[in-house]
Amino acid sequence: MVAVSDGQRSGRAPGDPAGRPMLSPALTAMMDAVGAHSGAVYLLPGDEPVLEMAVMAGLPRSFAAPWERVGVGAPIPIARAVRERRLVWVGGEEEMARSYPRIAMVLPYPFALAALPLATASKVYGAVFVTWPGSHPPELSDRERHELQTACERLALRLERAAAENRPVRGEADQPVAGPAGTADTLGTVEAARLVARLPYGLCSLDLTGRVGFANPAAADLLGVPVGELLGTHLWASVPWLADPMYEERYRAALISRHVTSFVALRPPSQWLSFRLYPSATGISVRVVRARAVSVTGPAGGERGDAPPRLVSMSQALSLAGALTETVSVQDVVRLVAEEIAPAVGSGALALLGARAGRLHVLGHHGYPDPHLVERFDGMPLASPTPGTQAVTHGVPAFFDSRRQLEHLYPARHATPDGFAAWAYLPLIASGRPVGVCVLAYAEPRSFSTHERAVLTSLAGLIAQALDRALLYDAKHQLAHGLQAALLPHSLPSLPGIEASARYLPATRGMEIGGDFYDLVPSRPLPAAVIGDVQGHNVTAAGLMGQLRTAVRAYTTVGQEPAEVMRSTNRLMIDLGTELFASCLYLRLDPARGRAVMARAGHPPPLLRRPDGRVRVLDLAGGPLLGIDAEATYPTTEIRLAPGSVLALYTDGLIESPGVDIEDAVADLGRRLGEAGELPLEALADELVGHYAAAEERIDDVALLLLRASSVREPG
Repeated sequence: MVAVSDGQRSGRAPGDPAGRPMLSPALTAMMDAVGAHSGAVYLLPGDEPVLEMAVMAGLPRSFAAPWERVGVGAPIPIARAVRERRLVWVGGEEEMARSYPRIAMVLPYPFALAALPLATASKVYGAVFVTWPGSHPPELSDRERHELQTACERLALRLERAAAENRPVRGEADQPVAGPAGTADTLGTVEAARLVARLPYGLCSLDLTGRVGFANPAAADLLGVPVGELLGTHLWASVPWLADPMYEERYRAALISRHVTSFVALRPPSQWLSFRLYPSATGISVRVVRARAVSVTGPAGGERGDAPPRLVSMSQALSLAGALTETVSVQDVVRLVAEEIAPAVGSGALALLGARAGRLHVLGHHGYPDPHLVERFDGMPLASPTPGTQAVTHGVPAFFDSRRQLEHLYPARHATPDGFAAWAYLPLIASGRPVGVCVLAYAEPRSFSTHERAVLTSLAGLIAQALDRALLYDAKHQLAHGLQAALLPHSLPSLPGIEASARYLPATRGMEIGGDFYDLVPSRPLPAAVIGDVQGHNVTAAGLMGQLRTAVRAYTTVGQEPAEVMRSTNRLMIDLGTELFASCLYLRLDPARGRAVMARAGHPPPLLRRPDGRVRVLDLAGGPLLGIDAEATYPTTEIRLAPGSVLALYTDGLIESPGVDIEDAVADLGRRLGEAGELPLEALADELVGHYAAAEERIDDVALLLLRASSVREPG
């Protein structure tokens, strides 16, 4: 990978040791070729899976602060372009809100974006994004696509050569984008100044960073600040009553969308002013006039002077907070902290340690060269004199600027010999109780300013809330799976003349516990098989499923026929007084005679694969769902089960998908059964549920029971 220096993050270092920039010219040429109004180049530093912004053009870098350093796994276009090694296009604010809600929450403006990887055939070196105003068509033209891809390929080859020659590519100064050339100079400078000075309303010129480059006397009079005190400063810094995020947001909206925007502000004590912002590629022209009285409350004033640099901006904190609300499990929290929060605060490694039963427990870690250095803290008593235990016990964060400072307070045997040079130990407090500690490690000695300490402590509070929810979720998750495992058969019995295989996949929503069940009953004189689905995904559904499975076994064991087993089970459900219903398919197997008798209660039809490979959907007669009608009857159907035949019994989770017709889904399942039916039964089961097993989200449980008939001697 291409090495990235500290200068890259500051945006001030030259492009290479010879002072010839590489990235800035390539980016501005790319933007000029496609008419984009902003863009940025990211590089991958070393082998760390983090994209770091090397240069930005057209807009202030602060606009992209939440994404200054992002993990390759982050759900944003620039990271997706690297993961998938392709162009990612977002055609407008609606598509951004739908596909990338975190970005839309921070930048809710109309603009289009394209992200592309900087990659050769063998390696990815980074990525580029460019943006257009909201007036851009919703689709990227073929010419624009070709220009962007060609430019990125050329830049990737230059980065490859630089790496081969061991020339580190460094960050470069951020570039403004020049406005359109060739404007006629119809007024001299002096005459232009006189003209503007005579206008009765205020005029200001802001550059891309928001600093005042010009203000006429009318503007100074309306704002109540002399022109000399306005020039060179941010408008909201020199004018205290404009120091409100809402007004800065309108400035951001104008620059990003390139739409004229406006707002009304109260100049204390009672004068209302109207501001109208006219954006261009080089900055914003602001017109200020007196406004009619309005009935809304004006914003609070701020302090004069530029704000100090922020470790995490307001927009960045908003993005991170939104991301933490999306986490579900503990590993989700660990992954988010590793991929988004740690890069944002410059940390090279992190560990999340939970506190339970008087001990620390390692919940997850990232970035440590030797994982065993962290794992040795698993199970450590909270009474141990270590920085992590002290942070949990006392609830006070600890910051160590250097190893010397750490070892001065804690003997070397209690410190963390992890190869890093500075640390932040952040206690995770949720609802007034400690849930753990977050350890951030830094590669270089670091002086933690008061501002940085406040930001890191605030982030720890957000992490603690997310972790507390995740720990509770994981506990429920383990309970649900334990209950599910107890209710379903641990293994299938061996039956003469019948080979069986089963699969069960829980839904990925809620508590991930449902009412799907299956069973194989080795009763005499004939065995039986059953599959069913109790509606719902909760403990009640799972408990009822266990009762039904037990009832079916009992009715089978006492010798009831299939129709009577279904009637008895139906009456049991009604007698239990539950408001839930269940579908069910019951089979009495007779492999010696090559047949099976089936009864069905509202369950999806089984599939039969014949020895010749043809598949038939068994559209059996049946009765209503169990638990609806106490007088319901369940007719039976006898089918031939020749040696080599395969019966596929399944629940509706295997065939129901949003936007897919049920009949088409059953036909597709039958096609796959026909194509793969000769596989060993275990492999066949994996093949049929493979798509669902790999899915990140399943809206319903999936149960599958496969039965293959083999030759068996009929008892004489």
